[in-house]
Amino acid sequence: MQSSISKIVAMAGVVSLSAILLTSQTAPAPQTPPKLADDYSGMYSFLQDGEFVQVTVEDQGRVTGFVSRYGDLESDRGAFLDQFFKQGKLDSNKLTFTTETVHGVWYEFKGTVERGAGKNPGDEAYYVLKGTLTQYSTDASKKTSSRLREVAFKSFPQDMAPAHEKQD
Repeated sequence: MQSSISKIVAMAGVVSLSAILLTSQTAPAPQTPPKLADDYSGMYSFLQDGEFVQVTVEDQGRVTGFVSRYGDLESDRGAFLDQFFKQGKLDSNKLTFTTETVHGVWYEFKGTVERGAGKNPGDEAYYVLKGTLTQYSTDASKKTSSRLREVAFKSFPQDMAPAHEKQD
């Protein structure tokens, strides 16, 4: 009788083990969450030392932000000017934005967000905005001119604030 019970227990163990193995083979593998798109939001260098672009990526690729730059007209030379984005869009890694007009000047950027030389997220130049920046200017006689240039704006380190911002 003892050997019959042992055989039944052993058989039950084999059946249980087989059921576990069978279930684990037919059950779908746990799904890894889809990889979130890189978050390119942050501050990037602009044309001169001390100037920067703030980029904020929102839902559905909408981009908000602003350019903070030194004025270069006689009336605003050396003053800091903030030019908010009138429109901005990120499609995969393709970035475009156009700023509002301030003192007759506005900017249009068309390019890409690429990985830069920074080793870790939060390092300087972890991301770089590469593309064409067009600066539009309207003079006193309402004549508009444009200047195109190829640019590469490096991301700021995350623990660094721009020099003109008040730090506590």
